[in-house]
Amino acid sequence: MNSKKSENQAFSNQIISWYRENPRELPWRETSDPYKIWLSEIILQQTRVAQGLPYYYAFTQTFPTVKDLALASESEVLRLWQGLGYYSRARNLHSCAKSIWNDLGGRFPSSYESLIKLKGVGSYTAAAISSFAFGEVKAVVDGNVFRVLSRYFGIDTDIASGRAKKEFEKLANQLIPEKAPAEFNQAMMDFGARQCIPKNPACENCPLQVTCFAFKNDLVGQLPVKINKTKVKERKLDYLVIQCGDHWVWKKRGAGDIWTGLYDFPLLESVLLPFEGKEKPKPLSKKYRHILSHQRLDASFSKMEIPAEKYSELSEWCKKEGYLLVNENEIEHLAKPKLIVNFLNDQGI
Repeated sequence: MNSKKSENQAFSNQIISWYRENPRELPWRETSDPYKIWLSEIILQQTRVAQGLPYYYAFTQTFPTVKDLALASESEVLRLWQGLGYYSRARNLHSCAKSIWNDLGGRFPSSYESLIKLKGVGSYTAAAISSFAFGEVKAVVDGNVFRVLSRYFGIDTDIASGRAKKEFEKLANQLIPEKAPAEFNQAMMDFGARQCIPKNPACENCPLQVTCFAFKNDLVGQLPVKINKTKVKERKLDYLVIQCGDHWVWKKRGAGDIWTGLYDFPLLESVLLPFEGKEKPKPLSKKYRHILSHQRLDASFSKMEIPAEKYSELSEWCKKEGYLLVNENEIEHLAKPKLIVNFLNDQGI
């Protein structure tokens, strides 16, 4: 066995050995059902395990099979996803389930090459499903894996660059053992998430310390390299909350912006007030800040009370403007962004 192959095998053995000594009991690791594995991977994209776990249980209980998910309405799916963020994941999840049910007879593809053709399934998710559910020898490469490989092997390629993905995937696929692909992939992700973390990693008790390039060369804090930074846009949202008795005016968000398909309120600067008279918007003092991956939102709310005798006029106005007039008891069933949920909680709704 040549020295390079021997080094790779030693690395893989150490990673798997660490994983066996530091197991995490997670429900999707106790099954080979591709549907549940797929659900977990989509939910955990850009989401911590602790945050994603309740959503995994909610989805598997509400939609125990891909058929159940496929036959659900988009609003049901978005409502269950509420608070998790990155709502395009939920829409892609639903669209993919419908495609699997309608076009593939409810059967998940069993190979990486066929899985990656599904909507919302990228190279990482396809590799995860194919290795965990079907035992395919295909390495997963996420941010945790980037970090472990970059530090251990001394790779200074900018992980935000176009060529980084191919370079790291090639290396990971050279390291993955044919007899334990799923275990190796889980080990790599866990090692990066729990041992070789971004800041202040546990190098003092790391089993790879002696042969780790970054540790030996005092470069742990400099690797991996990420040069490109996401520009964050500051944005103000001035909401108008219109109430008529126990009915509220709501707006379903369209495509081309944040929170597509979710419900919030009309924006003050873009709405023609329904009536002229003594009913005037009254600004509420509390402001709300909500941070997304590419935007920081500063939201304010103004309330407008419409007399009960004008309900019919308000209803007609809503139809004309494309708004919904929703009874207070039904608000809970609307899929809403977290910012709006926070506002409602403060209002006792």
